Amino acid sequence: MSASDAAGPARHILLIEDNPADAGLVREALLEHAVECELALVTNGEIAVAFIDAVELGQSRCPDLIIIDLRLPMIPGREVLKYLQTTARCKHVPVLVLSSSDSLADREETAALGATRYIQKPFRLVEYLKLGIIFKRMLETPG
Repeated sequence: MSASDAAGPARHILLIEDNPADAGLVREALLEHAVECELALVTNGEIAVAFIDAVELGQSRCPDLIIIDLRLPMIPGREVLKYLQTTARCKHVPVLVLSSSDSLADREETAALGATRYIQKPFRLVEYLKLGIIFKRMLETPG
């Protein structure tokens, strides 16, 4: 991931993921598809809420995309999604839920909570790396 270039600041992705291996795979997927971005990683729901609060207070840059796992320590991903919808600056940010669950109930609930897209975490590396094109398209689509 690169910082800004002459054309302006890079896109900003907030990754909310407690599993270091999955976070590394997201990074690899972004690199695989040359996604120019700044990636902020937070490892639990409590830190995610604090990050969102900092954005709301103008202390941090609002992300262009949020990628979130549902099973997070401290505050579950669903609660972070609910909190996100109460904010003024962040509630319109596209959110991709990246979860090990393929439950229809999880998909429906997260959509109702404002998630833009839901993807089950792939089991194979090649499939995980293909996610980079989805991240790239979500960043390129005007929100």
